[in-house]
Amino acid sequence: MADYKISIIPYIESMVNQLTPLEKKVAQYFIADHESSTDFSSKAVSKRLFVSEASLTRFAKKCGFSGYREFIYQYQESFTESKPLPSNLMTNVFDSYQELLNKSYSIIDQEKIVRIIKLLLSQKRVYIYGKGSSGLVAEEMKFRFMRIGLVCEAITDNHIMQMNQVLLDEGCLVIGLSISGQTSEVLNGLKMAKKRGSKTILFTANQTNEASVYCDEIQLFAIKDNLSTGNIISPQFPILIMIDIIYAFFMETNRKQRQEIWQDTFEALQEKE
Repeated sequence: MADYKISIIPYIESMVNQLTPLEKKVAQYFIADHESSTDFSSKAVSKRLFVSEASLTRFAKKCGFSGYREFIYQYQESFTESKPLPSNLMTNVFDSYQELLNKSYSIIDQEKIVRIIKLLLSQKRVYIYGKGSSGLVAEEMKFRFMRIGLVCEAITDNHIMQMNQVLLDEGCLVIGLSISGQTSEVLNGLKMAKKRGSKTILFTANQTNEASVYCDEIQLFAIKDNLSTGNIISPQFPILIMIDIIYAFFMETNRKQRQEIWQDTFEALQEKE
């Protein structure tokens, strides 16, 4: 069981939109990393930031503290030894997420990620198959990657997966998401895609020798006992970690252009009829 540090930084971050420009400057200072030996006295900080000590007091009060002294006491607590969470229920949840993060770090293969990026860039159309929790991840993946220029579609309906095979050819990439590696609709979709000459990738927590026959790449993600049932934490979490890593690599293939596309989609979402 791990110990976890209690920090007031999340509270500071939650207040940023309600702060004045001067107060935001103070907030960003405390959000940044600092050594525990740093002098956080009001006099030292005000001199460092070129603000008055009264400004520090107003900032502290806006964050919900009685004054700067109480604020800085709570802030410096995060530099002390970690403390166990007060509830076993909370501990179980945090420990589960930490376990999956550690496993994800251990399982990642950068060379495979690079090969997956090449497939995303080389194929003219991308389809993402998923059912249940994996289907929700498929929709999330579609939304995120469309916003940076990838032409893709998420398919979570059995009948549409079957009909979609008619549209597949050598220029397509089909990505299947299955925690168990046994979701028949997704696996059959990948098999049919391979027969039609499409490139195929399976994201799963359970590798099988059979899948390697009809998948160009099999990307594993971390697993935990009973993960697929979602009885402790969301079964989507380890898949989303892997998707985020691929997203980061894909973004770097042409960051300037993809950032411009992201901005265009952002503005399109803000438009009102």
